Amino acid sequence: MKIYDMHIHADSGEPNADELIYRMESVGIYGGAVLSPEPLESCDGNATYEQRIENVLAWTRGYEGRLFPVLWIHPDEPELESRIRDAAARGITGYKMICDNYYVYDERVMRALRVIAELKKPVIFHSGIIWNGAFSSQYNKPVNWESLITIPNLRFSMGHCSWPWHDECIAMYGKFLRAYKINPEISCEMFFDLTPGTPAIYREDLIYKLFFIGYDVPHNIMFGTDSYTSTYGCSSRVLDIIQRDNSLYDKFKVPDSIRKLIYAENFLRFIGAKGAGASDFNPSENSGVSWSLADFK
Repeated sequence: MKIYDMHIHADSGEPNADELIYRMESVGIYGGAVLSPEPLESCDGNATYEQRIENVLAWTRGYEGRLFPVLWIHPDEPELESRIRDAAARGITGYKMICDNYYVYDERVMRALRVIAELKKPVIFHSGIIWNGAFSSQYNKPVNWESLITIPNLRFSMGHCSWPWHDECIAMYGKFLRAYKINPEISCEMFFDLTPGTPAIYREDLIYKLFFIGYDVPHNIMFGTDSYTSTYGCSSRVLDIIQRDNSLYDKFKVPDSIRKLIYAENFLRFIGAKGAGASDFNPSENSGVSWSLADFK
């Protein structure tokens, strides 16, 4: 089974895509999304637009279809909408945002997201508590993302399943499913980013609730590790996450067909990879409250 890690941070080390792939393969990872360094405008940011885009493209160059460059953006950047279009033209496959000093429903953010949706690119969001030195977690309560339901054709993921507000995150997904039933014109799609985040003591609670709440989740869950490019695979972290999650999938009898979605196929659809398999996700026919593991084919 190929495994894609949808949450890898590019760091300040000298970019070396060959070395990154080697280290990823050493722990059984085939590919994934590489997130650029942080914008100057963020609380902990240190990279200009050109530095970010050149860095992340260098980390992924030569491995198209395996490594996908994602540009970290911030709404305070000058000419952000033009930069979003420029980045897509230069090979950026998605965008990353951490709402560390702004709300996702701010109009300047919503304008940027409409451009991203128009380009048919996804957005990887942080959600849940932020472990930084700033007063910032209030921006990341998952209910704030309800605003995105108004943006047609947007694909976005909720990082770390919004721990410690993972109940609220799952409820938000249920809200989206119900909204599709009420209004078939809605076409914004939410994904769960399983990247810890979630401390081990809460991991079983999260996995159990995802699969037994009754919402149709299998095509909208993705695997990630929050690792870094220059040190990928240098500790047991990646293998530990996979082993822990697989033990929970075994316990809850999650079939291999769903695990393949989580580890690869959902990410490829999310990132817009050429040849990615289509989902049976059909919002206009989905009540959101009638699914179970036993029903999955």
